[in-house]
Amino acid sequence: MSIILAIIIFSFIIIFHELGHFLVAKKCDVKVNEFCLGLGPTLLHFTKGETTYSLKLLPFGGACMMEGEDEDSQDDRAFNHKPLWQRAAIVAAGPFFNFILAYVLSVILIGAIGYDVPKLAGVMEGSSAEEEGLAAGDTILALDGYRVHFYQEISVYSFFHPGKTMDVTYERDGKEYSVQVTPQYNEEAGRYLLGLQGDYTRIKGNIPTTLAYGFYEMKYQIYATFESLKMLVTGQLSVNDMSGPVGIVKTIGDTYDESVSSGAFYVAMNMINIAILLSANLGVMNLLPIPALDGGRLLFFLIEAIRGRQMNEEIEGRIHLVGFMLLMVLMVVVMFNDIQKLFV
Repeated sequence: MSIILAIIIFSFIIIFHELGHFLVAKKCDVKVNEFCLGLGPTLLHFTKGETTYSLKLLPFGGACMMEGEDEDSQDDRAFNHKPLWQRAAIVAAGPFFNFILAYVLSVILIGAIGYDVPKLAGVMEGSSAEEEGLAAGDTILALDGYRVHFYQEISVYSFFHPGKTMDVTYERDGKEYSVQVTPQYNEEAGRYLLGLQGDYTRIKGNIPTTLAYGFYEMKYQIYATFESLKMLVTGQLSVNDMSGPVGIVKTIGDTYDESVSSGAFYVAMNMINIAILLSANLGVMNLLPIPALDGGRLLFFLIEAIRGRQMNEEIEGRIHLVGFMLLMVLMVVVMFNDIQKLFV
Protein backbone atom coordinates (compact mmCIF):
# COMPACT_ATOMS: atom_id res chain seq x y z
CA MET A 1 0.00 0.00 0.00
CA SER A 2 2.84 2.41 0.83
CA ILE A 3 4.31 2.01 -2.67
CA ILE A 4 0.92 2.62 -4.31
CA LEU A 5 0.30 5.71 -2.20
CA ALA A 6 3.82 6.99 -2.91
CA ILE A 7 3.37 6.55 -6.67
CA ILE A 8 0.02 8.37 -6.56
CA ILE A 9 1.43 11.27 -4.52
CA PHE A 10 4.65 11.56 -6.56
CA SER A 11 2.77 11.34 -9.85
CA PHE A 12 0.25 14.00 -8.84
CA ILE A 13 2.98 16.42 -7.74
CA ILE A 14 5.16 15.81 -10.81
CA ILE A 15 2.24 16.15 -13.25
CA PHE A 16 1.30 19.46 -11.65
CA HIS A 17 4.90 20.67 -11.92
CA GLU A 18 5.18 19.72 -15.59
CA LEU A 19 1.69 21.12 -16.23
CA GLY A 20 3.05 24.52 -15.23
CA HIS A 21 5.73 24.30 -17.93
CA PHE A 22 3.20 22.92 -20.42
CA LEU A 23 0.46 25.54 -19.98
CA VAL A 24 2.81 28.52 -20.09
CA ALA A 25 4.65 27.02 -23.08
CA LYS A 26 1.34 26.71 -24.92
CA LYS A 27 0.41 30.26 -23.90
CA CYS A 28 3.70 31.45 -25.41
CA ASP A 29 3.04 29.40 -28.57
CA VAL A 30 5.95 27.03 -28.02
CA LYS A 31 5.70 23.63 -29.68
CA VAL A 32 5.56 20.85 -27.07
CA ASN A 33 6.73 17.55 -28.54
CA GLU A 34 6.05 15.30 -25.56
CA PHE A 35 4.45 15.48 -22.14
CA CYS A 36 5.36 12.44 -20.07
CA LEU A 37 5.02 11.00 -16.60
CA GLY A 38 7.90 8.84 -15.43
CA LEU A 39 11.33 8.09 -16.86
CA GLY A 40 12.82 5.36 -19.03
CA PRO A 41 11.10 3.20 -21.67
CA THR A 42 7.58 4.19 -22.77
CA LEU A 43 4.74 1.96 -21.58
CA LEU A 44 1.76 3.80 -23.05
CA HIS A 45 1.37 6.80 -25.29
CA PHE A 46 -1.06 8.65 -27.51
CA THR A 47 -0.77 11.72 -29.69
CA LYS A 48 -3.18 14.62 -29.67
CA GLY A 49 -2.42 17.48 -32.01
CA GLU A 50 1.33 18.01 -32.09
CA THR A 51 2.04 16.60 -28.62
CA THR A 52 2.63 12.99 -27.58
CA TYR A 53 1.40 12.13 -24.08
CA SER A 54 3.20 9.15 -22.56
CA LEU A 55 3.61 7.01 -19.47
CA LYS A 56 7.15 5.76 -18.75
CA LEU A 57 8.34 2.67 -16.90
CA LEU A 58 9.96 4.32 -13.86
CA PRO A 59 7.25 6.09 -11.81
CA PHE A 60 9.45 8.91 -10.48
CA GLY A 61 10.01 11.95 -12.67
CA GLY A 62 8.43 13.49 -15.72
CA ALA A 63 9.08 15.97 -18.50
CA CYS A 64 7.58 18.57 -20.78
CA MET A 65 9.77 18.30 -23.87
CA MET A 66 9.70 21.41 -26.03
CA GLU A 67 11.03 21.97 -29.52
CA GLY A 68 14.41 23.71 -29.37
CA GLU A 69 14.74 23.39 -25.59
CA ASP A 70 18.00 21.43 -25.53
CA GLU A 71 18.97 21.57 -29.18
CA ASP A 72 19.09 24.05 -32.00
CA SER A 73 15.87 24.25 -34.00
CA GLN A 74 14.83 26.36 -36.95
CA ASP A 75 11.14 26.04 -36.11
CA ASP A 76 9.59 29.48 -35.55
CA ARG A 77 7.77 28.07 -32.50
CA ALA A 78 10.91 26.61 -30.93
CA PHE A 79 11.69 27.41 -27.31
CA ASN A 80 15.12 28.84 -28.18
CA HIS A 81 13.55 31.42 -30.54
CA LYS A 82 11.24 32.91 -27.95
CA PRO A 83 11.98 36.17 -26.10
CA LEU A 84 13.96 35.87 -22.89
CA TRP A 85 11.03 36.77 -20.65
CA GLN A 86 8.86 34.04 -22.20
CA ARG A 87 11.55 31.39 -21.79
CA ALA A 88 12.06 32.46 -18.18
CA ALA A 89 8.31 32.37 -17.52
CA ILE A 90 8.02 28.85 -18.97
CA VAL A 91 10.88 27.53 -16.83
CA ALA A 92 9.72 29.28 -13.65
CA ALA A 93 6.15 28.02 -14.09
CA GLY A 94 7.05 24.50 -12.89
CA PRO A 95 8.20 25.48 -9.38
CA PHE A 96 5.47 28.14 -9.22
CA PHE A 97 2.82 25.49 -9.87
CA ASN A 98 4.33 23.41 -7.05
CA PHE A 99 3.75 26.33 -4.70
CA ILE A 100 0.20 26.71 -6.02
CA LEU A 101 -0.44 23.01 -5.36
CA ALA A 102 1.06 23.26 -1.87
CA TYR A 103 -1.23 26.23 -1.16
CA VAL A 104 -4.39 24.54 -2.46
CA LEU A 105 -3.66 21.38 -0.45
CA SER A 106 -2.89 23.52 2.62
CA VAL A 107 -6.28 25.23 2.33
CA ILE A 108 -7.97 21.82 2.09
CA LEU A 109 -6.05 20.57 5.14
CA ILE A 110 -6.74 23.67 7.25
CA GLY A 111 -10.37 23.69 6.18
CA ALA A 112 -10.79 20.04 7.16
CA ILE A 113 -8.96 19.86 10.49
CA GLY A 114 -8.28 23.47 11.47
CA TYR A 115 -4.99 24.81 12.76
CA ASP A 116 -3.17 24.49 16.08
CA VAL A 117 -2.83 27.85 17.81
CA PRO A 118 0.55 28.66 19.41
CA LYS A 119 -1.00 28.83 22.88
CA LEU A 120 0.78 27.51 25.97
CA ALA A 121 -0.61 24.86 28.28
CA GLY A 122 2.33 25.50 30.59
CA VAL A 123 6.12 25.64 30.81
CA MET A 124 8.73 23.15 32.00
CA GLU A 125 9.80 23.50 35.61
CA GLY A 126 13.23 25.10 35.97
CA SER A 127 13.33 26.24 32.35
CA SER A 128 14.39 29.67 31.15
CA ALA A 129 10.80 30.17 29.97
CA GLU A 130 9.56 29.72 33.54
CA GLU A 131 12.19 32.12 34.87
CA GLU A 132 11.09 34.77 32.35
CA GLY A 133 7.48 34.49 33.49
CA LEU A 134 5.87 32.67 30.58
CA ALA A 135 2.81 30.74 31.71
CA ALA A 136 -0.22 28.74 30.62
CA GLY A 137 -2.62 30.76 28.49
CA ASP A 138 0.08 32.88 26.83
CA THR A 139 0.03 32.93 23.03
CA ILE A 140 3.40 32.97 21.26
CA LEU A 141 3.44 35.60 18.50
CA ALA A 142 7.04 35.58 17.26
CA LEU A 143 10.52 34.11 17.79
CA ASP A 144 13.37 36.48 16.93
CA GLY A 145 10.94 38.36 14.73
CA TYR A 146 9.80 35.21 12.91
CA ARG A 147 5.99 35.36 12.98
CA VAL A 148 4.45 32.24 14.51
CA HIS A 149 1.02 31.04 13.39
CA PHE A 150 1.08 27.37 14.42
CA TYR A 151 2.40 25.77 17.59
CA GLN A 152 4.52 23.31 15.55
CA GLU A 153 6.53 26.27 14.23
CA ILE A 154 7.95 26.83 17.72
CA SER A 155 9.65 23.44 17.94
CA VAL A 156 10.76 23.63 14.29
CA TYR A 157 12.30 27.10 14.76
CA SER A 158 14.05 25.86 17.90
CA PHE A 159 15.40 22.85 15.97
CA PHE A 160 16.90 25.08 13.29
CA HIS A 161 18.49 27.38 15.91
CA PRO A 162 19.76 24.94 18.57
CA GLY A 163 20.89 26.53 21.84
CA LYS A 164 20.34 30.09 20.61
CA THR A 165 18.89 32.63 23.03
CA MET A 166 15.69 33.92 21.43
CA ASP A 167 13.53 36.99 21.71
CA VAL A 168 10.09 35.55 22.43
CA THR A 169 7.12 37.83 21.80
CA TYR A 170 3.87 36.68 23.37
CA GLU A 171 0.38 37.92 24.11
CA ARG A 172 -1.34 37.87 27.50
CA ASP A 173 -4.72 39.42 28.20
CA GLY A 174 -4.62 41.34 24.94
CA LYS A 175 -1.19 42.89 25.60
CA GLU A 176 2.14 42.05 23.95
CA TYR A 177 5.29 41.29 25.92
CA SER A 178 8.82 40.27 24.93
CA VAL A 179 11.37 38.25 26.87
CA GLN A 180 14.61 36.43 26.10
CA VAL A 181 14.52 32.65 26.49
CA THR A 182 17.55 30.35 26.33
CA PRO A 183 16.91 26.74 25.21
CA GLN A 184 18.30 24.02 27.45
CA TYR A 185 19.60 20.67 26.27
CA ASN A 186 17.28 17.82 27.17
CA GLU A 187 18.96 14.42 27.40
CA GLU A 188 15.72 12.48 26.98
CA ALA A 189 14.67 14.40 23.85
CA GLY A 190 18.24 14.57 22.56
CA ARG A 191 17.97 18.23 21.58
CA TYR A 192 17.59 21.78 22.87
CA LEU A 193 14.12 22.70 24.21
CA LEU A 194 12.64 26.11 24.93
CA GLY A 195 10.70 24.64 27.83
CA LEU A 196 7.30 25.50 26.35
CA GLN A 197 4.37 23.11 26.50
CA GLY A 198 1.70 23.47 23.84
CA ASP A 199 -2.03 23.62 24.33
CA TYR A 200 -2.52 22.09 20.85
CA THR A 201 -6.05 23.46 20.60
CA ARG A 202 -7.22 23.32 16.99
CA ILE A 203 -9.43 26.03 15.55
CA LYS A 204 -11.55 25.98 12.40
CA GLY A 205 -11.89 29.46 10.97
CA ASN A 206 -14.15 31.02 8.38
CA ILE A 207 -13.27 31.06 4.66
CA PRO A 208 -10.97 34.14 4.77
CA THR A 209 -9.16 32.73 7.82
CA THR A 210 -8.78 29.32 6.18
CA LEU A 211 -7.36 30.92 3.03
CA ALA A 212 -4.92 32.97 5.12
CA TYR A 213 -3.78 30.01 7.22
CA GLY A 214 -3.42 27.92 4.08
CA PHE A 215 -0.83 30.47 2.97
CA TYR A 216 0.86 30.36 6.39
CA GLU A 217 1.07 26.56 6.15
CA MET A 218 2.69 26.76 2.71
CA LYS A 219 5.09 29.46 3.94
CA TYR A 220 6.04 27.30 6.92
CA GLN A 221 6.87 24.33 4.67
CA ILE A 222 8.98 26.52 2.35
CA TYR A 223 10.78 27.99 5.37
CA ALA A 224 11.53 24.51 6.73
CA THR A 225 12.95 23.45 3.36
CA PHE A 226 15.21 26.52 3.10
CA GLU A 227 16.45 26.09 6.67
CA SER A 228 17.19 22.39 6.05
CA LEU A 229 19.23 23.32 2.98
CA LYS A 230 21.09 25.94 5.01
CA MET A 231 21.99 23.33 7.66
CA LEU A 232 23.13 20.99 4.87
CA VAL A 233 25.42 23.66 3.40
CA THR A 234 26.85 24.65 6.80
CA GLY A 235 27.51 21.04 7.76
CA GLN A 236 24.92 20.84 10.55
CA LEU A 237 23.24 18.15 8.47
CA SER A 238 24.92 15.65 6.14
CA VAL A 239 23.91 13.74 3.02
CA ASN A 240 23.09 10.84 5.36
CA ASP A 241 20.29 12.97 6.82
CA MET A 242 18.66 13.38 3.41
CA SER A 243 15.84 11.15 2.20
CA GLY A 244 15.23 10.03 -1.37
CA PRO A 245 12.36 8.06 -2.93
CA VAL A 246 13.02 4.99 -0.76
CA GLY A 247 13.01 7.04 2.46
CA ILE A 248 9.88 8.90 1.41
CA VAL A 249 8.08 5.65 0.57
CA LYS A 250 8.99 4.35 4.05
CA THR A 251 7.70 7.56 5.66
CA ILE A 252 4.45 7.29 3.73
CA GLY A 253 4.11 3.64 4.74
CA ASP A 254 4.81 4.36 8.42
CA THR A 255 2.34 7.25 8.40
CA TYR A 256 -0.31 5.09 6.76
CA ASP A 257 0.19 2.28 9.30
CA GLU A 258 -0.08 4.70 12.22
CA SER A 259 -3.23 6.45 10.95
CA VAL A 260 -5.18 3.64 9.23
CA SER A 261 -6.74 2.51 12.51
CA SER A 262 -8.25 6.00 12.92
CA GLY A 263 -10.09 5.79 9.60
CA ALA A 264 -9.87 6.89 5.98
CA PHE A 265 -10.28 10.57 6.84
CA TYR A 266 -7.11 10.68 8.94
CA VAL A 267 -5.21 8.68 6.33
CA ALA A 268 -6.26 11.22 3.69
CA MET A 269 -5.29 14.19 5.87
CA ASN A 270 -1.86 12.72 6.61
CA MET A 271 -1.26 11.97 2.93
CA ILE A 272 -2.25 15.55 2.04
CA ASN A 273 0.17 16.81 4.69
CA ILE A 274 2.99 14.77 3.13
CA ALA A 275 2.01 16.01 -0.34
CA ILE A 276 2.22 19.64 0.87
CA LEU A 277 5.73 19.03 2.19
CA LEU A 278 6.88 17.29 -0.99
CA SER A 279 5.34 19.85 -3.34
CA ALA A 280 6.84 22.80 -1.45
CA ASN A 281 10.16 20.95 -1.27
CA LEU A 282 10.15 20.22 -5.00
CA GLY A 283 9.37 23.87 -5.76
CA VAL A 284 12.27 25.12 -3.64
CA MET A 285 14.74 22.47 -4.83
CA ASN A 286 13.96 23.19 -8.49
CA LEU A 287 14.74 26.86 -7.98
CA LEU A 288 18.28 26.15 -6.78
CA PRO A 289 20.82 27.57 -9.27
CA ILE A 290 22.13 24.12 -10.20
CA PRO A 291 22.57 23.05 -13.84
CA ALA A 292 19.80 20.74 -15.10
CA LEU A 293 17.32 22.18 -12.60
CA ASP A 294 14.88 24.98 -13.39
CA GLY A 295 16.92 27.30 -11.17
CA GLY A 296 20.03 26.52 -13.23
CA ARG A 297 18.23 27.48 -16.43
CA LEU A 298 16.99 30.68 -14.81
CA LEU A 299 20.59 31.46 -13.84
CA PHE A 300 21.64 31.13 -17.48
CA PHE A 301 18.79 33.44 -18.47
CA LEU A 302 20.06 35.99 -15.94
CA ILE A 303 23.56 35.74 -17.44
CA GLU A 304 22.01 36.16 -20.89
CA ALA A 305 20.18 39.29 -19.75
CA ILE A 306 23.43 40.76 -18.40
CA ARG A 307 25.50 39.80 -21.48
CA GLY A 308 22.80 40.82 -23.94
CA ARG A 309 23.07 37.58 -25.93
CA GLN A 310 22.45 33.87 -25.50
CA MET A 311 25.16 31.52 -24.36
CA ASN A 312 26.37 28.96 -26.87
CA GLU A 313 23.63 26.31 -26.80
CA GLU A 314 26.09 23.42 -27.12
CA ILE A 315 28.13 24.61 -24.13
CA GLU A 316 25.02 25.24 -22.05
CA GLY A 317 23.70 21.80 -22.97
CA ARG A 318 26.93 20.15 -21.81
CA ILE A 319 26.83 22.04 -18.52
CA HIS A 320 23.25 20.90 -17.90
CA LEU A 321 24.25 17.33 -18.79
CA VAL A 322 27.08 17.38 -16.24
CA GLY A 323 24.69 18.82 -13.66
CA PHE A 324 22.16 16.08 -14.41
CA MET A 325 24.80 13.37 -14.04
CA LEU A 326 25.94 14.78 -10.69
CA LEU A 327 22.34 14.90 -9.50
CA MET A 328 21.94 11.25 -10.51
CA VAL A 329 25.06 10.34 -8.51
CA LEU A 330 23.66 12.21 -5.49
CA MET A 331 20.33 10.39 -5.90
CA VAL A 332 22.10 7.03 -5.95
CA VAL A 333 24.04 7.92 -2.78
CA VAL A 334 20.87 9.07 -1.00
CA MET A 335 18.98 5.98 -2.15
CA PHE A 336 21.81 3.74 -0.90
CA ASN A 337 21.67 5.47 2.50
CA ASP A 338 17.89 5.05 2.58
CA ILE A 339 18.21 1.32 1.91
CA GLN A 340 20.86 1.00 4.62
CA LYS A 341 18.54 2.69 7.13
CA LEU A 342 15.89 0.05 6.43
CA PHE A 343 18.16 -2.57 7.98
CA VAL A 344 19.40 -0.54 10.94
